[in-house]
Amino acid sequence: MTLPDFTGNDLQKFDEPANLLKALSHPVRLCIVRGLMRKKKCNVSYMQECLGIPQSTVSQHLQKLRGAGIVSTERSGLEMNYVLADRRIEEIVKALFGEEECES
Repeated sequence: MTLPDFTGNDLQKFDEPANLLKALSHPVRLCIVRGLMRKKKCNVSYMQECLGIPQSTVSQHLQKLRGAGIVSTERSGLEMNYVLADRRIEEIVKALFGEEECES
């Protein structure tokens, strides 16, 4: 007899994927990630202009994405750019929006 697929003895292996999904579970953060997939790297000012929301709000969302390991920063002179740090996220977002929507 085989054990059922739903055993709760190793729920810790679900912590990291659940945290990634939690970090993506806001429309602004999903939009930021999709924008980074298209543009590859971008600074807060550009995101703020595109999203039409305050810079402080964009920064708060970026902090959540950084905390989850979804985005990281690259310094270019005085400018700080954000890039995707976890390529698994691209597959998740493509599954939600379709590949064409994420690359155009």
